[in-house]
Amino acid sequence: MADQLYLSLWFPNFRFDTLPATMVSVMRQFALISGEKRVAAASVYPISFTEAPTYQRIYVNDDRAEENQDTSGSIIENAVAEATEQLHDDMAYEFEMRWKLWSPEVDPNYPNPDIDPDSDIDPEYQSTALDPLWKLQLSTVRILGFGPKFDDASFDQNGHIRVDFGLDTPWLAETLEDEQLDAAATKHIQQNVEMLLAFTLSVEKNCGISSRLLWTESGEPLAQKLIDRLQRVN
Repeated sequence: MADQLYLSLWFPNFRFDTLPATMVSVMRQFALISGEKRVAAASVYPISFTEAPTYQRIYVNDDRAEENQDTSGSIIENAVAEATEQLHDDMAYEFEMRWKLWSPEVDPNYPNPDIDPDSDIDPEYQSTALDPLWKLQLSTVRILGFGPKFDDASFDQNGHIRVDFGLDTPWLAETLEDEQLDAAATKHIQQNVEMLLAFTLSVEKNCGISSRLLWTESGEPLAQKLIDRLQRVN
């Protein structure tokens, strides 16, 4: 079952007034690894995530972003400076960025035997249709910085900064059946894992963290889930 994947970061002797600079540092590492150097959206939440955001901005990052000065706000430093202009210790500051991960696509026109068990399928077509086509797809990552009073000081558990990767599907390919997890699929999963590890290690090396934790919402380690997944087909 797909699971939410997070990276929590803690910093030594952390002072809240350094949060903007600390977030810029982490976001720069993400931009370096992903090649996507601009912020897609920014939000500021008061008290807890159950409250409506007090600030939101969505950036247009297309070809115009390189030519039009009006889109310069999506540059990391500018986006963080604008969102954190009013820095409050009971708020969380969220920035969306994107990277490209390998994702499988199965022919949507292929008959589903669960729906139509009597469908007449050409065996040759069946063989090729079941082979997924892997493509690089944009995936959203949310990088959050927490005020010490936000959500009852949840940064003790979440980290001073938390990176939300979304569902762990790109690293497990659980949308595929075991028989579809061939050498090509394994290669693309490995490439996604390498991206995740490269970002994590880059943050560890360059951002001065005291500790980090890669974790899933269910509590099951991603590495163990990946091992179990591969063992089922090997």
